[in-house]
Amino acid sequence: MPHSQNPAPVEGWWRSAVIYQVYIRSFTDGNGDGVGDLAGLRERLPYLAELGVDALWLNPWYPSPMADGGYDVADYRDIDPAFGTLAEAHAMIEEAHHLGLRIVIDIVPNHTSDQHPWFRQAVADESGSAARERYLFRDGRGEGGELPPNNWRSVFGGPAWSRITAPDGTPGQWYLHLFAPEQPDLNWESPEVRAEFESILRFWFDRGVDGIRIDVAHALVKAPGLPDLGRWDMELIGSAANADHPHWDRDGVHEIFRGWRAIADSYAEPRVFVAEAWTGAPERLARYVRPDELHTAFNFDYLTAPWLADHLRRAIDTSLAALNSVQAPATWVLSNHDVARHVSRYGRPQPAQPERALADLGSDQPFDLELGTRRARAAALLTLALPGGAYLYQGEELGLWEVEDLPEELLQDPIWRRSGHTDRGRDGCRVPLPWSGNNPPFGYSPPDGQAHPWLPQPAAWRNLTVQIQGGDEQSMLQLYRKALHIRRSHPALGDGALTWDSETDDEVLSFTREPTLRCVVNLSPHPVALPDHHRVILSSAPLDIGKLPSDTAVWLTW
Repeated sequence: MPHSQNPAPVEGWWRSAVIYQVYIRSFTDGNGDGVGDLAGLRERLPYLAELGVDALWLNPWYPSPMADGGYDVADYRDIDPAFGTLAEAHAMIEEAHHLGLRIVIDIVPNHTSDQHPWFRQAVADESGSAARERYLFRDGRGEGGELPPNNWRSVFGGPAWSRITAPDGTPGQWYLHLFAPEQPDLNWESPEVRAEFESILRFWFDRGVDGIRIDVAHALVKAPGLPDLGRWDMELIGSAANADHPHWDRDGVHEIFRGWRAIADSYAEPRVFVAEAWTGAPERLARYVRPDELHTAFNFDYLTAPWLADHLRRAIDTSLAALNSVQAPATWVLSNHDVARHVSRYGRPQPAQPERALADLGSDQPFDLELGTRRARAAALLTLALPGGAYLYQGEELGLWEVEDLPEELLQDPIWRRSGHTDRGRDGCRVPLPWSGNNPPFGYSPPDGQAHPWLPQPAAWRNLTVQIQGGDEQSMLQLYRKALHIRRSHPALGDGALTWDSETDDEVLSFTREPTLRCVVNLSPHPVALPDHHRVILSSAPLDIGKLPSDTAVWLTW
């Protein structure tokens, strides 16, 4: 019997939305200083509206020393001067709304910048002060406190603790940073911290922001006493190996998010949250999107699945089952600012285990750009046909690949330094976009710009500019435009259910969305027969008569 996933009977624009991720530094440079900004984004809003997305998610735009690309926030109520001003942000929100685009911004609640006034005061004050209670300061172990308080490790490499120097010049306490030393973790047991972030939410909601993406939502609460990691958790840094991990995915986070949901629901047009939560299982992720908590959460099981039919089917089924159990929609994503672009992931031999980072690709693995692009086109139609919402990372609509040969002296990701120069980090997926022209900066900066882009663009991207692809009906950009406009108008697409079609090849994904839409994806190395009496709506590659070629997807109707 065909297997059906039941839809959740709850309404809301976010249940079906396609949200476009804007990494501001790399989107468009409006003032010519080599760094993307709000002026550049405002200039390109019509492009995004024409593309057919429903909303934009902006990576952090707050004042920041940029130790981690803006995820080290020094002031949560202002805009970094490199990006613009608070007035420009307000104008951008109004212009986006006028074009029918909603705005989702990033918030970073697990940690601040070490340049945040709170942390600077904490370092200046003595042990036990109210300022230090906002963070996780602890005495060191060993006779002179020379050892870290526990064995926790930073996601970016090295220990998760750094020691400060006391005002009198002697070695002081240690502070926790699950990421870079410039990103001290906040203490979410502090009522002052909780009240501050509730105030920050209201600050941005009052200014017209439609939603907020929560960075590392699974990390806020730590176990009492900060116990050492066990062996299995030491080997799995990014997420929890069990349900009682001392700093990932602890049950206490849910009380915080229930309070945040009440704030979002208090507005005449309720605001929306999306969680970045790396959990050990879909059932754990579903806990974040229960009816009284957050609205959606990124689906990392789908993102990390290799281009293999059984892996993708399993990720889809387990995600839908877990999320349907709490009446939450799935959100599907192929790439973002933290993972290697999927053209480069799919263009290599597919592993049996999940992959996400450039380091996971393997420098010894051959990269087939044509194959990666073909699979990425098929993956786009698969993703946009699945029930729920979707996130697109800027440049995926152009078919951009991971830039793997950036000069070492230009790498800015703290992973590069913290790993001892063994992991090149995430800069390769953050290279500025190509818009027009035959030479860098490809319209990213104005013609009279005084600086080079903050990361160099490959010369080969001249064939992938928006200008070039806009005039080519077979381009990746045109495929995305067509798919997004069909998705917006077709009653079968968006939130709802799917029914897997029976009696298909094991290497073929085929499902039906009612009314009258069928998605078929051929992941096998050989062509497969298309079903009889169907008409093609859209295909990711040219079709043979009655056949679906390898690594090709098609939307059909009847």
